[in-house]
Amino acid sequence: MTDNTSTARPSVVVLGGGYGGVTVAKTLDDLADVTLVDPTEGFVHNVAALRSLVQPDWVDQIYLPYDRLLSHGRFVRDRAVRVDGRRVELQSGGVLEPDYLVLATGSSYPFPAKNDEPGLLAAKERHRAAHDELTGAARVLIVGAGPVGLELAGEIKAFHPDKHVTVTDIADDILAGPFTQELRDELRRQLQELGVELRLGVKLRELPDTPPATRGAVRVTTTDGEEITADLWYRAFGVRLHTEYLDGGSLADRRDERGYVRVDPRMRVEGETHVFAVGDIANADRDMAAMAGRQAEVAAGNIRALITGEGEQQEYTPLGPLIAVTLGPEGGAGSFGEGVVGPETVAQGKGREMFVGRWAEMFAQEDGR
Repeated sequence: MTDNTSTARPSVVVLGGGYGGVTVAKTLDDLADVTLVDPTEGFVHNVAALRSLVQPDWVDQIYLPYDRLLSHGRFVRDRAVRVDGRRVELQSGGVLEPDYLVLATGSSYPFPAKNDEPGLLAAKERHRAAHDELTGAARVLIVGAGPVGLELAGEIKAFHPDKHVTVTDIADDILAGPFTQELRDELRRQLQELGVELRLGVKLRELPDTPPATRGAVRVTTTDGEEITADLWYRAFGVRLHTEYLDGGSLADRRDERGYVRVDPRMRVEGETHVFAVGDIANADRDMAAMAGRQAEVAAGNIRALITGEGEQQEYTPLGPLIAVTLGPEGGAGSFGEGVVGPETVAQGKGREMFVGRWAEMFAQEDGR
C-alpha cells in the first residue's frame, strides 16, 4: 500500500527515533505532515542509562513513549526494510513516499548503555533486573576503557564504593580518540581515587562465557596468561550502525568504507536534495548525542527553509574533540576547546541531572494530539 494522501502540508518522514530523529520530528511538527517511524515503542534517553542502572528510580524518566512527542504528526511503530531514493518500504508492507526524508536510524551498543528491547515495559524490567544483578555482585569487570566503560565504572563506584571494579582495554591508555593527554590523566587520577583498577594494554584470549550484565562465575585469561575473575561483567565496546535498509537501493553507494552515510555540510545525503541523514549514521562528526542534536537542528532548519522559501540554508560545523565524561554525579572531567574542566563543572553541566528534564519536557504531550 502506498501512502501518498493529498495534504496541504508537505510530508516529512523521519526514520529512527533517537536524539537526532525526535529533534527533527519535533522541530518540523508545526509546519509539515511529519511521520516518525521506529520499531520500538519509545525514546530512550541513553545519556542517563548508566545512572538508571545504579539508581533504578530513574528508569521511568529515561523511557519516553513516542506517542507523546508530536502534536500534529504521527508515530508509526514499524521498521524500514528498504529505502530507494525517497521511497520507504516498511516491514509491515506499507510504503511511504514523502517530500522530504530524514535518515536517523542510529546505532546499537551493548546493554546497559543502550537497550534493544522494543517494548517500554520489557525495557524497564530489563533495566531493573540488571540493577538487582549488580547489587548482588562484589567484583565487576568492564571490558572497554572508552567513555562508556569509564562512566560505567564511575557510576558503580559512586553508588557502591565497596565493590571491586576492574576496567580492561587492549589500548595502553584510557579514552582512545582525539583527546588530550591532560584529560586522560585527570580521569585516571579520579578513577584511582575511586578505587577503580585499570588493566590497560591487556588483550583477553576470549570474552567471558557468562552473559553480560548477569551474575555468574566470570573468569578470563589474558594473552600473557594472567587471570581476571569477577561476579559480573559488562561489554563497553562494539557500535553497530543501522543502515542495512539502504542495501540494494539507490543510496547504497552513499556509505563510506566504515558504513557511515556520506552527507554534505547541509546534512543532505551526498548527491540528494530532499534526503537528509543525521546522528550516528552520518559521517559529519563523532557518534554522540550532542552532535546528533545539532545535526538535527541544521537538517530541520534547512527543510523548513525549503518548505517556506524563507531563510538561508545552514551548514553544520563539526564540534571537534569536545567531551564530558562523568564519574558518578559529582565526578568526571571534560574538554570543551581549551584546557580541561574538572568534576565541579562536569557535575553541574551533566553529572547531577544527566539532561533528564530537557527530554522529559520534549515528550510532555498528554496523548500526542
